[in-house]
Amino acid sequence: MNTLRSSIFAGIVIGAAGFGFLATKDIVGAALFSFGLLTVVNYSLRLYTGTAGFIHRGELGQLLIILLGNLIGCLLASIVVRQSPMPLQESAQSILEGRLAIGPLRGGLLAMGCGLIMTTAVTFARKGQFLPLLFGVPLFITCGFPHCIADAFYYMCVPLDYLTDHAGELALFYPAIVLGNFIGCNLYRIVVELGTNK
Repeated sequence: MNTLRSSIFAGIVIGAAGFGFLATKDIVGAALFSFGLLTVVNYSLRLYTGTAGFIHRGELGQLLIILLGNLIGCLLASIVVRQSPMPLQESAQSILEGRLAIGPLRGGLLAMGCGLIMTTAVTFARKGQFLPLLFGVPLFITCGFPHCIADAFYYMCVPLDYLTDHAGELALFYPAIVLGNFIGCNLYRIVVELGTNK
């Protein structure tokens, strides 16, 4: 339950950061999004992409609980977005349209870039070095690398009729970016650490 509570709050924080990005959709919004990951690191919250690169094989079940909690937190944050007079739902829809246009295969490959950046940023932040985090978050947003939790928040903000019309496409696309993020989060361990152990 502690893990679930922590992961729900992490989802809320990422949702708050995503709110700022939807309001601007520019480099300023991408930089402001760093607030979300800074909060996650400083409060030691459980975020899927901040955890996936550090878990061990027996902890995959815990990672699924974290993902579930993050999604619940994003859902709660999206309720606030729907009350805003700003055109945030239209901004969220344009993000989802762009994601679905690239398809699940390319989406999953691009998501690996986000995972690599996230694990690198968190590794440095845990040592008190926050510049990689401050630059890394705007980097993956500017590059269009999908982040499975931020994206979940955006999708939950989309007008409901558009979401239901594209539910089948999203059912293929979203798991691909979750997997892509996971692989990217573990690229350092796969390429460098395993190579060193040989």
